[in-house]
Amino acid sequence: MKDFKFQLTIKDALPEEVYNALTNPFAIELWSGYPAVMHMENNAEFSMWEGDIVGRILSFIPNQMIEQEWFFDDNQVPSIATIKLHLQKKTDTYIVLEHNNIPDDDFENITEGWKEYYLGAIKLFFEEA
Repeated sequence: MKDFKFQLTIKDALPEEVYNALTNPFAIELWSGYPAVMHMENNAEFSMWEGDIVGRILSFIPNQMIEQEWFFDDNQVPSIATIKLHLQKKTDTYIVLEHNNIPDDDFENITEGWKEYYLGAIKLFFEEA
C-alpha cells in the first residue's frame, strides 16, 4: 500500500465552485465527459468514469472538504481520499489531496489519474473557460 499527496491551485475559481465541480453529477460530466453518480450524503456510494472509480462518501464539509473511501478489488484496508479546499488570493482555490492505502498495483494509474484526468481536468475546465 502506498500514500499519495498532491497540491494544486486553480485560478479564478472559488472553493464553492470547485466543490460543486467535485460533487455535482452534472458538473462532473462537464469536466470529465462521463456521467457520474454522486450524492453528498454520508455513506452514499458514488461512481465515476463508467465505474472505473467507485466508493462511498465518508464525510464532507460543504465548500471545504470531501472524504471518500475508494473501493479496490480484494483491498483489506480502506483506501481513503481526502480533498481539502482553501481560498487563496481572494479568487483562487488551493487544493490539498491526500489519498492513503492505494494498492501497489494501482498506484501509478491512480496518481496519474488524479493529476491528469481528475484534478487536472477540473483545473483546465476553470482556467480555460
